[in-house]
Amino acid sequence: MAKSPRKDRTILTHAGNDPEAHGGVVNPPIYRASTVLYPTVREMHERGRQKFDTVYYGRYGTPTTFALESAVAELEEADRAVILPSGLGAVAGALLACLKAGDHLLMVDSVYEPTRTFCNQQLAKFGVSTTYYDPMIGAGIADLIQDNTRVVFVESPGSHTFEVQDIPAIAKAARAKGCLVLLDNTWATPLYFKPFRHGVDLSIHAATKYIVGHSDVMMGIITMKDAHYKQVKTSVHGMGYAASPDDCYLALRGLRTLAVRLAQHQQTALTLANWLKQRPEVERVLHPAMPDHPGHAIWKRDFTGSSGLFGMVLKPFAEERVAAMLDGMRLFGMGFSWGGYESLMIPSHLSHARSVKAWSEAGPTLRLHAGLEDTDDLIADLDAGFARLRGN
Repeated sequence: MAKSPRKDRTILTHAGNDPEAHGGVVNPPIYRASTVLYPTVREMHERGRQKFDTVYYGRYGTPTTFALESAVAELEEADRAVILPSGLGAVAGALLACLKAGDHLLMVDSVYEPTRTFCNQQLAKFGVSTTYYDPMIGAGIADLIQDNTRVVFVESPGSHTFEVQDIPAIAKAARAKGCLVLLDNTWATPLYFKPFRHGVDLSIHAATKYIVGHSDVMMGIITMKDAHYKQVKTSVHGMGYAASPDDCYLALRGLRTLAVRLAQHQQTALTLANWLKQRPEVERVLHPAMPDHPGHAIWKRDFTGSSGLFGMVLKPFAEERVAAMLDGMRLFGMGFSWGGYESLMIPSHLSHARSVKAWSEAGPTLRLHAGLEDTDDLIADLDAGFARLRGN
């Protein structure tokens, strides 16, 4: 009888674990290593031929690294994963593995700002041209694909404005023209969106966010099928990327509780979004699970849940009033990143963040991350913030 595939929560609990290999220890221990010794010249050469799949030199990974890679790959229904020391590192590593001088990249216009900066500064310097496209373009992406287009990059939803892209339609058009599809899947995590079911070739995560979940580790992960593994691994390690085994251990520990944490983030964010929608100070809530949100029907079709990150557009208020609101928040911290246990809120400065279509909202835009605090306490904090916004 064929073995039934494991469910996500079971994968989160057991993937990457091999107690028999570690004297019965449940959690894979931290293996810190740079130098690895070999008893014979023959074994040194044999391991060199398998350096991506065995302990060869610290930069290529240790058993701690391999445990995390195995767990995330299984959860995302990939064959392999590669760990990098930051989310932007994973974006850069994936793009540089797939592009060379003279190539053309199609990049979604709602992309994470550091990715835009990397394209405009680093890729341009290396002779790669970038064209930005409307996130809602769908199958129309075919009209933008040039003879030298090699990669179509999607981020769904966008991490500040949250448009949901039609990834299957984009992937079908890209594949017909021989292009690879790279996805930033940080928002949904491998739990709520399965990229390889929808035509994606490489999936990228800022594991700093939900996978780690505790605001204390920088990490990126690229997952892929076997066909792309050697290309990505060779490129990434040729650039000297290496993640700390201590960080891999913390990420693996965070991964074990991803399902319960993400469910709470999701529920709190939905409660807050519905409450905010009724506020007179709010023009619009930016949340993919809201029926009036751009791409909501696609989100409902392709995703199995939503996370804690969303946004809101305020009615027109003076900058000093918005600052008064944010400066006085007790529970919503003001800081970059998201995905940790704490709630966050920052202003989104979008006037120069688009190349295809200007951001047209008249009022200020705020990005919120719903943490694990009690929802009533978060609502009370927001309510007091709105009083400061109004100048009461």
